Amino acid sequence: MRPRLPVSLLPLACALAWTLAAAPAAATGNEARAVQARLSGYEEVPAVSSAGNGTFKAFIDKATGEIDYEFSYAGMQGTVTQAHIHFGQRGVNGGIAVWLCQSGTNPAPAAVAATTPVCASPAAVFTGRITANSVLGPGGTQQLAAGELAEFAAALRAGVAYVNVHTNLSPGGEVRGQIRPGHHHHHHHH
Repeated sequence: MRPRLPVSLLPLACALAWTLAAAPAAATGNEARAVQARLSGYEEVPAVSSAGNGTFKAFIDKATGEIDYEFSYAGMQGTVTQAHIHFGQRGVNGGIAVWLCQSGTNPAPAAVAATTPVCASPAAVFTGRITANSVLGPGGTQQLAAGELAEFAAALRAGVAYVNVHTNLSPGGEVRGQIRPGHHHHHHHH
């Protein structure tokens, strides 16, 4: 007969059970990877003093390479004009890779206009799926070409992409957050 687990190990046993429960999905090669960001004015370059905040959570499907995301922001001080995922590391400004919301002031390019929701102020929640068609670049010297979904996903996993929400008060961005690998368990976030 196996010894009973001490009470202190029970949470660990539960965690292991969760991990094992996810294993069959992983075996099919359809496993996804989670990335996330928390947005604030202090991440802007240069920094912005804003009460605004936001979150970005995404799941990269290893089979298709497509990315399902949930993006939200709240408490914005300015009117939100556009939001994107930019290609760049923390502390620098990089080009636009994917549009997250648009406005009459800052409409999305024709290629993605039909699939890009309209920004709301001062708060909004968007869910969507990033496909190869969603990736516009930025191209040029950054060499992330339009349609390069695998390269874009690699940038998310490497922590060299960020979410930026632009407003009329801070056209370069009012809140920003670096996307990095994380856990896709909503109950851990309060």
